Amino acid sequence: MIKTYPHPSEINTAWAFEHYQTIRHTLPKASFPQTSQWVEGLTDLMDDFDVFLLDAFGVLNVGQTSIKTAPAAVSALQLAGKKVMVLTNGASLPASESKKKFKCMGFDFDADHIIASRNALCNALAHSFGAQNTNALWGVMARPDSQLHELPVASVALGDDGALFDKVGGFILLGASYWTQHRQQLLVRSLIKKPRPVWVGNPDLVAPNEHHLSLEPGYFAHQLSQINEVSLHFFGKPFANIFQLACQGLEDTPRHRILMVGDTLHTDILGGAAYGIKTALITGHGLFAKQNITPYITQSGIVPDYMMVSP
Repeated sequence: MIKTYPHPSEINTAWAFEHYQTIRHTLPKASFPQTSQWVEGLTDLMDDFDVFLLDAFGVLNVGQTSIKTAPAAVSALQLAGKKVMVLTNGASLPASESKKKFKCMGFDFDADHIIASRNALCNALAHSFGAQNTNALWGVMARPDSQLHELPVASVALGDDGALFDKVGGFILLGASYWTQHRQQLLVRSLIKKPRPVWVGNPDLVAPNEHHLSLEPGYFAHQLSQINEVSLHFFGKPFANIFQLACQGLEDTPRHRILMVGDTLHTDILGGAAYGIKTALITGHGLFAKQNITPYITQSGIVPDYMMVSP
């Protein structure tokens, strides 16, 4: 079981990679090319692809700052008539709020071109529980502005009240920025006493910010995997549910004409390859910034079709 709350100085690229490797058996299987092709940026691939699925953190932005080359590259693809979508595991905000955030960073995305793991989770919740169990209450790991009223089930934000953890019928993990070691202990103890389902809206273990890697819901979710009778349900990359959602209406587009662009081997690249589309890894920003990527690719066996320093 993954240990709770490492010291912030421990959370770096090597630490994150090691922990992704630890949970590799829980992730989809995929086939990869033998080698990767280096390109200068996204516009070099304009003639090869009709659809570009872009991760957010590490591809479009780092923390709240857009990557310098990203707005112009995205605009060039859009002007060329390419379908450009954001495919993100950021589950804290609904797409309408994400659109505003990206607009402030210099991007112009329609809300329906922002596909988040939150969308995949909400679709599954609505299908499974929306028309029934309307009185069941879900406890949510979330930040204060997460607009829980938009979830298709009755929900309440979890805090430091242990009785609330015991009261709810299931748990939803959206965002970990306000999560604490105490709250994680309350969650673990409550699930040991009474196992219930845990739906994870962000499978990431970490996310790149301006000066550090933050712990994300997937990190805390995997700590629950050894609790008897607790079922974990993951939504977002690398799992197929978010790719299926993004590719609705693209049935006439061959998979080899769709490109997933990301900064993380175990989510973006593995997920894209498992879904049967092409992949491109950003190496100059995000998880592998300032790192020699070769040892990580060799050790994991996760090989992108393309690599580029910046978008």
